[in-house]
Amino acid sequence: MTGPAAVDLRHHGDAEVGDGLADFAVNVRTGTPPEWLAERIRASVADLAAYPDPRPARKAVAGRHGRSAEEVLLTAGAAEAFVLLARVLAPRRAVVVHPQFTEPEAALRAAGHEVERLVLGGDFTLDPGAVPEAADLVVIGNPTNPTSVLHPAEALVSLAAPGRTVVVDEAFMDCVPGEPESLADRLPPGVVVIRSLTKTWGLAGLRAGYVLADPSLVGRLAEAQPLWAVSTPALTAIEACSGPGAVAEGEAWAVELAAERERLAAELTARGLHVVPGARASFLCLRLPDALGVRALLRQRGYAVRRGDTFPGLGSDWLRIAVRDRPSNDRLLEVLGELGI
Repeated sequence: MTGPAAVDLRHHGDAEVGDGLADFAVNVRTGTPPEWLAERIRASVADLAAYPDPRPARKAVAGRHGRSAEEVLLTAGAAEAFVLLARVLAPRRAVVVHPQFTEPEAALRAAGHEVERLVLGGDFTLDPGAVPEAADLVVIGNPTNPTSVLHPAEALVSLAAPGRTVVVDEAFMDCVPGEPESLADRLPPGVVVIRSLTKTWGLAGLRAGYVLADPSLVGRLAEAQPLWAVSTPALTAIEACSGPGAVAEGEAWAVELAAERERLAAELTARGLHVVPGARASFLCLRLPDALGVRALLRQRGYAVRRGDTFPGLGSDWLRIAVRDRPSNDRLLEVLGELGI
């Protein structure tokens, strides 16, 4: 267990991109939103004179996961969900499992909570026994950003205990075909699941996500949330992306992603790089000497990748690389080869 260190928790992949750079830093599916979704969002603009009505989207999310509408809170992206939880919960001992997305810890600290870090080593898999018994709030990603590790559902379920809230960030779960380790459909007592539509559907600029939790906690979060926090276009997108056709489309993409991710990981491993094994999200986490220097050289060649040293538990020898389509990935591999990697 560790305390705070000098890490920029508010540095994210979007800070890496720039004009003329091929984007391997942001984990948003390329070529999105698809035209059918963009058309529905455009059509929703005709309703902007009315206040947003979240009920249809809330019902759609509940139907997708086999939950009641009272277990769903729609949010302006997953980031708002972390802020709301930090405002509502009053943990005596909050533990954030790292390396992971840094916004949960940043939100907790901004709300005045002390945070302990459980930093995973080795292949970054979770040992539930390493979580302190006294922790009454545990936050973990699954699959985890930036390591791309998918933790077994049963390991996460074992963290649940009386008086403890377990927050599972499933922002990248729809990258996993079949979502076998998701807790969204089972939602054990004390477990909160956070989902995002940003990554699969290319909606980073729209802000669309949701929380799945016990109705009593959902009610408390709703009271802390500003009125009409989720816009009509975002509600339209949430409803559309929760339907059976969209879920099937997302599943097909996840299958294609898995094949290309494995190929890219094998290519990088063959070059002697350490790629975190078992990657299951839309990115790879790799270790190589002078990763920050390599990042700078790639920028000179027109490629943006995500630095790893702003994630607690990683350092200056780590990079995160988004998995793109095969031609784009091959061009990145070619440039790495020109750099002697």
